[in-house]
Amino acid sequence: MSKKPAFAVVLSGCGVYDGAEIHEAVLTLLAIDKLGGSYACFAPDIAQHHVVNHLTGQESPEKRNVLAESARIARGKIAPLSAFDASQFDALVFPGGFGAAKNLCGFAFDGPDCAVDPDVEKAVKSMHAAAKPIGALCIAPALIARVLHGGEVTIGNDAGTAQAIEKMGGKHQIRGHGEVVVDHALKLATSPCYMLDATISQIAQGAENTIKTLMGMIR
Repeated sequence: MSKKPAFAVVLSGCGVYDGAEIHEAVLTLLAIDKLGGSYACFAPDIAQHHVVNHLTGQESPEKRNVLAESARIARGKIAPLSAFDASQFDALVFPGGFGAAKNLCGFAFDGPDCAVDPDVEKAVKSMHAAAKPIGALCIAPALIARVLHGGEVTIGNDAGTAQAIEKMGGKHQIRGHGEVVVDHALKLATSPCYMLDATISQIAQGAENTIKTLMGMIR
């Protein structure tokens, strides 16, 4: 029996406003399992940029750790991103949520001039150097555009974000629910998910189509 395609999924906390978008993260894991793959979760072992009360939308004075928060989604089975080894995986995936733009990089604050967490940048570049595919949902394609210049991606149809991606050297394509932009040269697959006003079933479709596309790119 052939080995299951192995996916590394990078989380950015737990909760749409300050971490990983939970629906996108869980439905990505479900899609991988449903389509016959295996997965391992990673997150940077760093402090969250801030903590947001998801009931009120207001910032909270407490402090949280991105790895510890991401472990909530991964049910404790997660490793620090510093331990990521590209040789052990066939594809890399980034669910969205503001954590991708606040904790994995500073895109939410600095736009096209944002810095990227060193372990995130290393993971993306190591997979790219190995010619292995990378997927990103929601706002996470902006992070990919910052690291891999010239990549063709989508975040849906938000003009301001698309313009920022173009300023970083990316090529933005407008897409709708469940649709995937494929950059064959850089081996990227991206889908808008909650960058659009979406239902959970539309998020499931976007996640599954992205994973299906990545599986098609695995050698």
